Parts: sequence; structure tokens; C-alpha cells
Amino acid sequence: MAILMPRIIQANQILRRSLSNGSSNTYMAIPKGHFVVYVGEQEKKRFVVPVSLLSQPAFQELLYLAEEEFGYNHPMGGLTIPCSEDIFTDLASRLGAL
Repeated sequence: MAILMPRIIQANQILRRSLSNGSSNTYMAIPKGHFVVYVGEQEKKRFVVPVSLLSQPAFQELLYLAEEEFGYNHPMGGLTIPCSEDIFTDLASRLGAL
């Protein structure tokens, strides 16, 4: 468990920074305990996922890829994950998020 803690802390930092940079013009309410991610290679699709995903090693790998590609500057105003929509929906479904 101690090995995963740095990744969880990094995930929380990414989430906090990306949400603080976001615009206040949200078009859909986000339920408590959830956050928004944008996924896609060309056109980004918006997903609302539970915060519990942050503790999943597979999702942490996606966060690492997002950090490598975007740093803390996410162009959509929310957390942007650089993978195809199909890969993300498959992973999120397996983790019980969708």
C-alpha cells in the first residue's frame, strides 16, 4: 500500500489543479464524490466518474500519462486523459465506474 501512496497524492494534486483551472461555466452538475475527465484522441468526450477511481492502479497509469503529456495544464479545463475513448470506457467498465 505504501508504494501506491505517492501516485494517489500525485493524482489528488492533478485533480485539484485541473479543477482549479477549470471554467465556472459547467453545463452539467457533477454529483458529490465524482469528477470530470475528458477522453479522446481528436475530439474529447466528457465523462463523470467516481473519485474511487483515483485509488485504482490502472487509472493511476492513465493519470501518469496525462501528467507526461499535459503536465498540469489541461486544455479542456478539466482532467484530460490522452487515450482513446474505447480504451477508457473498457477500463472504467472493468473498474465499475460506468
